Amino acid sequence: MQNIALLGAGFIGQVHASSLATNPRVRFTSVYDVDTARAEELAIKHGAASRSLEDILGDPHVDAVLIATSTNTHADLLEQAAQAGKAVFCEKPIDLSYEVAERAAKVAGEAGVPVMIDFCRRFDPAYAAIKEAVAAGELGEVEMVQMSTRGPSLPPISYLEVSGGQMRDQVIHFFDLLCWITGLEPVSVFAQGSAMADPQVAEVGDVDTSIAILKLSNGALCQIDAQRRTPYGYDERIEVSGTAEMMEAKRQQTGWTRRYGMGQIREDGMDAGWFERIEHTFPLALDEFVSALEEGREPSAGLSDGLRAQRIADAATESLKSGMPVEIA
Repeated sequence: MQNIALLGAGFIGQVHASSLATNPRVRFTSVYDVDTARAEELAIKHGAASRSLEDILGDPHVDAVLIATSTNTHADLLEQAAQAGKAVFCEKPIDLSYEVAERAAKVAGEAGVPVMIDFCRRFDPAYAAIKEAVAAGELGEVEMVQMSTRGPSLPPISYLEVSGGQMRDQVIHFFDLLCWITGLEPVSVFAQGSAMADPQVAEVGDVDTSIAILKLSNGALCQIDAQRRTPYGYDERIEVSGTAEMMEAKRQQTGWTRRYGMGQIREDGMDAGWFERIEHTFPLALDEFVSALEEGREPSAGLSDGLRAQRIADAATESLKSGMPVEIA
């Protein structure tokens, strides 16, 4: 049984709280949030305690912390938790600044504590099946990858101002999936984007519609198209084409029925939002973290994976601004 405390009681913190409360191998001990009333409410709901950060990090009975606070606090909390000897499950990204993220990763590495970054899409069964097929050589050598990530509605402009941009906030999950599925490293990226949904997006230095083309270490190519606003629901898919076979994680609908009427055929549509599409992956990601702690091994999606995805996102953001391809260090 792992004693785990939650840092952050906002939307994503509430999602993780449900996973902590229902995992049979976890004792959900406590909640911290700068908004103490919000922390108290969430703690009461799940039978935990609302405590200060100092109390949580100073408690020898707390084995790990789950960081689900605002992005600008992740790196500092990661450093503090690691120095307190706590294992860490951290929301992505570690920080919007690569230098700050790298420093936090160094501190955690020197502390020798297990750290997992929450790239929860790795635990989607369809994506995991593609990875297994690629790793087994069933598709042959990877030559082409197509990815889509299309959200149904534009986030608030106030959120976009601090999100780090579409590449760091939305597409970063697919940069991670690309490396994880193929086992290959991107060597360059060329990104183009526009503000199609709202001119205010451009005013805060961001885009809401983009395409990124990446060249991988074996010469293969990947295209990732991303939209912040689609009129038909949330939509994501991955296709990997190899020298032997092609495999696809298809667009997922909310159901699988067709209705036939006079002059028309109706089918079930897409999920309403990103959360509905990947909600099932959050408990699975937590379970992997707990398994890693119990087995004394490194968890899936560690610090190096978080830093790699961030390097790719930074290069893609640079390409968006310059209009030129950018090499990935």
